[in-house]
Amino acid sequence: MRREREREPANCKKYGIPLYGASWISDDNYLVFAGGGGEGRSGIPNVLLLARFDFESNCLNDQPVAKLGTGSDLPYRMAVHPGGDGVICSLPKSCRCFEWDTVKSTDGKKLGLKPSDKVIDELEDVGQQLALIFNNDGSVLALGGEDGKLRVFKWPSMEIILDVSNAHASVKDLDFSPDGKFLVSVGSGGPGRVWDVTSSKAVASLSKEQDEVFGFCRFSHSEKNPVLYITAMRGQGGSIVKWDTSSWKRVSSNHVVRDPVCAFNVSADGMLLAVGTIQGDVLIITSANMHVQNVVRKAHLGLVTALMFSQDSRALVSASLDSSARVTMIKDARRNGLSLWIIVLVILLAIAGYYVKTKGILH
Repeated sequence: MRREREREPANCKKYGIPLYGASWISDDNYLVFAGGGGEGRSGIPNVLLLARFDFESNCLNDQPVAKLGTGSDLPYRMAVHPGGDGVICSLPKSCRCFEWDTVKSTDGKKLGLKPSDKVIDELEDVGQQLALIFNNDGSVLALGGEDGKLRVFKWPSMEIILDVSNAHASVKDLDFSPDGKFLVSVGSGGPGRVWDVTSSKAVASLSKEQDEVFGFCRFSHSEKNPVLYITAMRGQGGSIVKWDTSSWKRVSSNHVVRDPVCAFNVSADGMLLAVGTIQGDVLIITSANMHVQNVVRKAHLGLVTALMFSQDSRALVSASLDSSARVTMIKDARRNGLSLWIIVLVILLAIAGYYVKTKGILH
């Protein structure tokens, strides 16, 4: 065990609990993880963890900087508020809020975590929520339940915007468009759906082809290329389907991996997509051509449960049921590509110079 731990790369750590959620906090040096052993008597606690990542040394903390237990309730999904209001977690029967806390330590001040005094009555006894997300400015919260119910609220007033009891058989994933006008939902059975947040109505249906099974949905937040991506499983493996956000028509479908996709994310600049598989692999894909830029084989020993790019798109956090968290630094494909072309150009010029010299063209 000690030798295995010594072989762990500095950017990958095990925290002793199955991890279900992972997210960067507004301060990109901090990460929050959620997980645990559930309601059984496994002896594995249910907790939220805060860890710190050092970009210069590419190192993730060996030990969490903060830990907060949630009793017998497993924090299965979570959404970090973009404005710093803390994090909201989906528990088996309800949702609970937690706040950031500044804690003094020997190293100075560090970020901590504490339960919020706020009890949200609208989210009590709602059952297991499988998807939670805030819009970009944190003014709207959407939740999708295991029971197929979709709820959208103004935040923090909790004024109801949308309440649909049969949005899907079971809601799998949700995402807001960059301008917050639309919400896309995917679920088990049936097509994906597009909801107009202002009118509180469904405005489009995203149809499947043949035997596709939709899994995750994410908008590209790039203003130059506002598109929607949905992961789809078919017999031959995982694909990413691209949709036009003006017509809500399917643009393309690209097969990217043979294994089932169990996590998905899009970088804030819209240039990169990330896919996690049940085999523990993490793939980073260039959105412009849908080519795989980087593959981290066996990034985790178990299936990947969560993926998220940092706000500046230079790092990707992944988490797994094997209790491990990993931060993968993103290679600058444009810079690397330019360097390669410069090398090729220098070689060609050297060959041309040698040819000119040996043939005596120049005297």
